[in-house]
This record gives sequence, C-alpha cells and structure tokens, in this order.
Amino acid sequence: MLFLDFEKPLEDLHNQINKLKEISAKNKVDVSNSIRELEAAMETTRTQIYANLTPWQRVQLSRHPERPYTLYYIEQIFTNFTELFGDRQVKDDKAMVGGMAELNGMPVMVMGQQKGVNTKMRQMRNFGMANPEGYRKALRLMKMAEKFNRPIITFIDTPGAYPGLEAEERGQAEAIARNLFEMVNLKVPVICVIIGEGASGGALGIGIGDKVVMLENTWYSVISPESCSSILWRSWNFKEKAAEQLKLTSKDMSGFGLVDDVIPEPAGGAHTHPDAMAATLKEYLTNTLEKLRAMQADERIESRINKFSGMGFYTEEAV
Repeated sequence: MLFLDFEKPLEDLHNQINKLKEISAKNKVDVSNSIRELEAAMETTRTQIYANLTPWQRVQLSRHPERPYTLYYIEQIFTNFTELFGDRQVKDDKAMVGGMAELNGMPVMVMGQQKGVNTKMRQMRNFGMANPEGYRKALRLMKMAEKFNRPIITFIDTPGAYPGLEAEERGQAEAIARNLFEMVNLKVPVICVIIGEGASGGALGIGIGDKVVMLENTWYSVISPESCSSILWRSWNFKEKAAEQLKLTSKDMSGFGLVDDVIPEPAGGAHTHPDAMAATLKEYLTNTLEKLRAMQADERIESRINKFSGMGFYTEEAV
C-alpha cells in the first residue's frame, strides 16, 4: 500500500500492525487485541485526516497510482465490453479507450482516458493525454451510439490533451472543439464522470453531457496547479496556493454549478476500496440513465444547451 505525504500517521500505524502480525506468525503469540486497537486507531486517524483535506491534497489523491482507472471501472461495472479502435483517419490512440458494453443488460457506449497501471503501460497510454485521433475516435463512437440509440458514458481522467507539435499539426484544437459541438447535440443520453484528473480541454473533449459528475477526491479546472504556479510565480513551489485559488475541487465545482453531482468515495479514497467505489458508481449510473431515458431527445438537447449556456457569471458597470 502506498501512502501519500499527508498520510504519514496512517503509514506509521500500518507498519506497526504489520510488525505485530510478523511477531504473531513467527513466535505464535496472540496479539489480536493489540492489532484491533491499532486498527481502530488507524480508522480514527483516517477519519480525522480526510475530514480536513486541502485542495492540493485532493489533487494528490486524484493522481494516486493505485487509484482505479477507466478500464477498471469498465470491467467492474459493465458486461460484454467490446473495445473499438481507430479514428478512421490517422491511427488508434491508446490514451483513449472505448467500445460497446451493457449496463444491467442495457446496451451502452462507454469510453474514457486510460493512464496505465505501470511505467510501461503509462508510456504506451501516453499518461492519459490523448492526441487528436483519440478525440476523433471518441466522436466516432458517440455517433455510432447515436445511430443505434445507445446511451453514452464517459470517464474523464487526464492531465490534459497532448500538447506536442504533432498533435497541433493534426488539429488538436479543432478535434476538441468539434467534440464540444457534436456532444451538445447528441440525441442519446450522455453521462460524464470525472474519476481522477479533469484538466483543461483534454477533459472537455469528452465532458459535455446531460449529467457531469465528479468523484469526491477529483479535480476539474482549466489548468493544473503546477502549471498555474509556473505561470503566475515562475515556479512550481506555489502549487498548493494555486490549487486553493483555482477552486478546483468537487465541492467548489458543485457550488459553482459546473457539475451536477458529487459521488462520495470510500474512507481513504477510491483506491482503498475500489470494488465499493465501482458499486456506488454503478448504482448512480443505473438510476441516472433510467431518468434520462424517460425524457424526449429534444428535451434532453435543450436542457443540455441551456445548462452549459448558463454557466459562469459576470457583472455590468456603467461607463
């Protein structure tokens, strides 16, 4: 188990429990009472730590290497998943995965960014940073879903769209903009779930839906705290301050009306109990799709347009 820097008290207790278990196994001594006391202390400490998380600590949790990624949720929530490949123009983008599946017997189209579970896979997946062909593949699957009347579910987890020269040459901005336009007008229900990082246009490229929701320990912003810090203060050393000022947590986004719901995570984060997190998310998707399918297509589109058109606020001053 990997502990983050602010989880040091939990790591100390975890190590003490492991040492007692080793002593018990080696010397055949009953230390069950001591273990139970430490486990209770660990739960109490975890509750205290997670009740007062800072924005930067939530950013750290969203990037936890043991956190469930898109393919994990697809495997746990859906059945009969058939992955589809390629954008029919350039190539297949491994940072964007998607295909047909079933949710409790209901045919759906599911897609999202995939970061990779180890160093080799992260390199292959480009750390979840999609190229234009990734967004064009996603759009191809969305239009296919519309053709066959399949609801669409997207999982967002990216540090941003790939910023390389080749991506810009192949039309990165156009690909994302096209997805924004097309997703607003899709006739089928669309649910977008931020399961980790939701950065910039990379997240928006598959983030326009009837319901846009965030897991509790995720973030959603136009820029990462590190990049914001480097622009404003010419240094990454102010990333904690940038995270606070950006108002990027799920609580902030919900308060601004930029996301529709926040899905609670198990104590300690989604990575501590991934099966429970998947079960909670499955229940939410099932209930929400049932409500969305009861609406007419034109009603959903109008509601979608009004929702995104009404975002933001401004003031007018007389000159």
